Amino acid sequence: MSSKELSKLPEPVIIRDEDASHDIAISFDHVSKFYKLYSSDRARLAGLFSRKVKYKTRRASDDLSFQIKRGESVAFLGNNGAGKSTALKMITGVCYPTHGTVEVHGRVSALLELSAGFDRKLTGRENIAFRGKLWGLSKEEIAELEPAIIDFAELGDYIDQPMRTYSSGMRARLGFAFASSIKPDILVVDEALSVGDKTFKKKCLKRVRELLKGEDVTVLFVTHSLSSAKQFCQRGIVLEKGRNIYEGPIDDAVAFYESRD
Repeated sequence: MSSKELSKLPEPVIIRDEDASHDIAISFDHVSKFYKLYSSDRARLAGLFSRKVKYKTRRASDDLSFQIKRGESVAFLGNNGAGKSTALKMITGVCYPTHGTVEVHGRVSALLELSAGFDRKLTGRENIAFRGKLWGLSKEEIAELEPAIIDFAELGDYIDQPMRTYSSGMRARLGFAFASSIKPDILVVDEALSVGDKTFKKKCLKRVRELLKGEDVTVLFVTHSLSSAKQFCQRGIVLEKGRNIYEGPIDDAVAFYESRD
């Protein structure tokens, strides 16, 4: 799609609030996300200042529509490049649609890229406080959550060491412990249950099951494990080339997805 065609698209509409009383937790209405692919970094920089610079367009989401009700647990199924992660990034606010309407009602906690977003100069304990402030939590709320987060992460004395001394697994464990402890309205899980050793994986699975018991918690689950999708989710949405090509009860969605191979 050319720059002229992109400029003619209607402006995207993004509605995001923490109203957990809304019956619909997430809604995508004819959402598309385009990425501009330039021939080089130099061309990409020039493209910021001129529309004459040539580029190719990649559609990560293509006229994508779906609704997820409050309290539902839904799996996104699809091969690599189907648009699953892009949809999750728009839900969490990491990226924005090129056009279409995205609505997200409720506090979102994301179990994706768990080791990202930490300040490596700060200690694990200081990072808990830092992330808590970003979430808008008060000092009292952070102090109340901190012991449980530290206990779950199982980092021992490392909790007071700079995070530059942590392994990627240790950072992921602290990320999971924080993201799963703040009682979200919407929980987004993207292959995050592969954290740590077998014992810690079981602990993570148990935590997710506990979160799922909350009737008002909406869960989005992206995984290549169809057995995990069946275990955790009521409904499935199958994506292909950025489009919603099927949605229904999880067993039916898994059967449809397997039939595409």
